[in-house]
Amino acid sequence: MRTFLPIAFAAALVAPAFAQEPTTLQYITTKGIILKVPGMDIPVTYMPDGKWTAMDGQVSGTWKIVGETLCVTSTYEPAEAWTLYPAGKKPGDEFEIMSPQGPVSIQINK
Repeated sequence: MRTFLPIAFAAALVAPAFAQEPTTLQYITTKGIILKVPGMDIPVTYMPDGKWTAMDGQVSGTWKIVGETLCVTSTYEPAEAWTLYPAGKKPGDEFEIMSPQGPVSIQINK
């Protein structure tokens, strides 16, 4: 029993170091984003079942994560897009990505 307590205590101290922070895309697909294009802020919601919606349901589709890339299909053009997202972004962060239509600003919801 005396040997077990120090080992258990050491394991409890080390465990937080092994806890992994969510990736940029995990935050995006759980928190949602604001897609910022000139003159418009478009809320985008991602559902756990692999579907997404924007513009009050006028635009929708499916999503999946492949590495640091988000692949979406859409009812709007382009019908499919693969977008590379930067690592290390958190809720509240705003950054630019290159979309099929050119650069756009993204803000991860808090």
